[in-house]
Amino acid sequence: MIRSLLEQLKNRRLALGLKQSDMMLRVGVSRQQYQRLESKGNPRLDTLALIAKGLNSELVLVPKEKLAAVQALLGSGEEEEIVAQSWGEDERRVSDDPWRGLLGDDS
Repeated sequence: MIRSLLEQLKNRRLALGLKQSDMMLRVGVSRQQYQRLESKGNPRLDTLALIAKGLNSELVLVPKEKLAAVQALLGSGEEEEIVAQSWGEDERRVSDDPWRGLLGDDS
């Protein structure tokens, strides 16, 4: 379970075009600390919440009976389509501006 969660964090970071070193600016975690967390960490819940916020994500508890439906929805590409529509085609990647959206202002 922890391994899956850590892989999800890494995949989300990569999907946003962020490097491990970008997490220092976004959540105050050094590259070394973040690298350790992604590779073999067992983070506390408050650390996970902080990392999720830095990755423009939310921690969610999904009931097992709904897991397949949630995974299907997330894997359908609808999420990427919604993000593309809300950002517009000329928007920069998160790695260009690691602070973008962090405080809830999408400007």
